[in-house]
Amino acid sequence: MSSRRHALIPAALLPLLLPLAACSTTPDPVRSTGPAAGGFPYTVTNCGVKTTFEAPPERVVTMNQHVTEIMIELGLAKSLVGTAWLDDKVLPAYEKAYRSVPVVAKEYPSKEKLLAVNPDFVYGGYSSAFAAKDGRTRDDLEDAGIDTRLNLESCTDGKTSMDDVFREIEEVGRTFGVAARAAKWTAGARTALATTAAGLKGVKPVSVFVYDSGDKTAFTAGGAGIGNELIERAGGRNVFADLGKPFGDATWEQVVARRPEVIVIYDYGATTVAQKKKRLLEDPVLKDVPAIRNKRFAVMPLSDAVLGVRAPAAVGRLADQLHPETGE
Repeated sequence: MSSRRHALIPAALLPLLLPLAACSTTPDPVRSTGPAAGGFPYTVTNCGVKTTFEAPPERVVTMNQHVTEIMIELGLAKSLVGTAWLDDKVLPAYEKAYRSVPVVAKEYPSKEKLLAVNPDFVYGGYSSAFAAKDGRTRDDLEDAGIDTRLNLESCTDGKTSMDDVFREIEEVGRTFGVAARAAKWTAGARTALATTAAGLKGVKPVSVFVYDSGDKTAFTAGGAGIGNELIERAGGRNVFADLGKPFGDATWEQVVARRPEVIVIYDYGATTVAQKKKRLLEDPVLKDVPAIRNKRFAVMPLSDAVLGVRAPAAVGRLADQLHPETGE
């Protein structure tokens, strides 16, 4: 393995995962009996909801894997009284902390199940976490005395960027009185991104189609989500960057017309990567697409492709797949 390929993956991954994940095994300052954490009161406006925290939340439920991983990465597992909706697998560095948290529901919990664990804060990864049809809107929870946060990818105006990842981590860190941990993570993330960028200097971008799911249409990554930025930073060009939302449907005729050189498969759920590849390779409509003709695929766990702590390291892992020549 050459030094350049080594730089794209381990150098990007280790600074992000190991030092801060280890914090979850130490006593949580949020739950200590000492003086109140500094930086309070703290007021933040999140997705249009303004909240003032006089002290860090103490009983938290996370809904969606990527926000659970943010809490674990920042050493806040002991503040979690419940979690819900695991998309794929938590990273090995997070497994011990994740196993210590009760699973409230396999997917989203009912309002009754949520209230039963008596949270003072609910952190949702997607807007569906606060669905009105389930009586679980942010207003509903506020009426029950529960503060909330929604991951920024669900409410940023226009294109989501890596700066939004840094803002998410900073605001969560300040909300829980661990701003220094958040700053340490951000510094490591910026170093990882710079390392990957240096390894890709002078490399020509390849055209990329993301296959999330779908049969009659292709559910893919649009230009507004963090997935689009991951592709660009990894030396790719998203052929559906003109789709003005994080995810959306495209026709197979559009996929053919845009002639992607690489297909990135999002790995999650009951349909395996092998099954997705088989579906694509056996579709006669796609037979002349360069990526299909050359069998060029890359794979990303879904949790790598959303706005969370995996994103900076995921750039390096994706770059290694899009540009294997950099490792030769």
